Amino acid sequence: MRISGSAYKELQKISGKQNLTDKKEELLCYSYDAAGISYLPDAVIFPGSEQEISKILALASRHQIIVVPRGAGSGMTGGSVPVNGGIVLVTSRMNQILEINEDNFFVRVQPGVVVGYLHKQVEDKGLFYPPDPASASVCTIGGNIAECAGGPRAVKYGVTRDYVLGLKAVLASGEIIQTGVRTAKGVAGYDLTRLIVGSEGTLAVVTEITLKLLPKPNAVKTLAVFFDSMTRAAKAVSGIMKDAVIPRCVEYLDDACLHLVKDHISFTLTDEMKALLIIELDGDAHTVERDARQIESLCHQYKAVKIMTADTVDEAKKLWDARKALSPVLYKIAPNKINEDIVVPIDKIPEMVEYSQSIQAEFGLNVVSFGHAGDGNIHCNIMYDKSDDIQARKAHLAVDKLFKAVLSLGGTITGEHGVGITKRNYLPLEVGDAQIQLMKGIKKVFDPKNILNPGKIF
Repeated sequence: MRISGSAYKELQKISGKQNLTDKKEELLCYSYDAAGISYLPDAVIFPGSEQEISKILALASRHQIIVVPRGAGSGMTGGSVPVNGGIVLVTSRMNQILEINEDNFFVRVQPGVVVGYLHKQVEDKGLFYPPDPASASVCTIGGNIAECAGGPRAVKYGVTRDYVLGLKAVLASGEIIQTGVRTAKGVAGYDLTRLIVGSEGTLAVVTEITLKLLPKPNAVKTLAVFFDSMTRAAKAVSGIMKDAVIPRCVEYLDDACLHLVKDHISFTLTDEMKALLIIELDGDAHTVERDARQIESLCHQYKAVKIMTADTVDEAKKLWDARKALSPVLYKIAPNKINEDIVVPIDKIPEMVEYSQSIQAEFGLNVVSFGHAGDGNIHCNIMYDKSDDIQARKAHLAVDKLFKAVLSLGGTITGEHGVGITKRNYLPLEVGDAQIQLMKGIKKVFDPKNILNPGKIF
């Protein structure tokens, strides 16, 4: 899709010549996300306000120009990739925290605010915003809204949608809407807020977010628990969650992961250390200590090889740094990966782990697993070389089998990465035709000309 000269000049007037580009070398930087799939846009624009976005979308609607909203481009399913060209609308200039309301426990932010920065600002005031995706140091709140991001703390605190009280957003027509409330309760009309959260930029462009905050926990305790097999570790997770102790995080790393991150950890791995659970508790100091002892006792019952406690904030940080280093170091195994964020019921984790290991044996590809075991969210990474046609075919066949197994266990094909373009062909396996037609109908109401991020989800 080409943008006419007159439309391009209008866009320059809206956001300024310095905030619009069609130079190929600059377009390339916004042609892909973390999924590694690239499509070149026709232009990239960096609006500085809600009013600018309104004018951009009104113009795009008149000229039927595609607009693809984009945060930091850290998404894993191609959600911000301009598959049909058009304008990539980057929200990085809209990066202000507008209000931290300590009395009513909410914060108002623009979409370009980096999540890690938000965490620090609210915690400095004794408050707490729980969602913490692995890319928190770079990803933006707007992108988290688009994908309904989760993270390790979701097991206790839930995901992004559980903290969004209200939104301001611009429709494809350029009309500005406001949804939701700033109060703890509110049921006036349909819940448009939750409809937009997780819609992957296909319904509206979010310009302001009101997020619920919690009091910051007084104490945090982090445990590293090693097992001699991934299956035993998975069974321990089920046991922990049944034991009425809800940690704020239960992460797991399999044997392959441990060896990849051994340079990031401060202790020596032994031959019997085949799986690691990182378990984190928070709350008041007395409760945290009591729950930690209870979990340690339970892990011993499940034949834990070793249990270590992070005695300082720095020791805990090293554990989490090792976990967060996983995605980039996976490329030591193979040049390409398919990262699927599957979710199964907690009691089905052992079966899912065993199935992923059987896929590895069947296809002769390395399958590396880690993730948020506390809520059944497993990041299953199929490693391969896409320049090898045989490996590439095997990798995609492995994904087919993986998804069928997940659904047979009562799970879902995506827990936090969204559908984007990488999973859209698999959506009908999970979602019935009637539901998909209903979703398409909603899309048409919000965006009758289909200019907002087309080609995603469906």
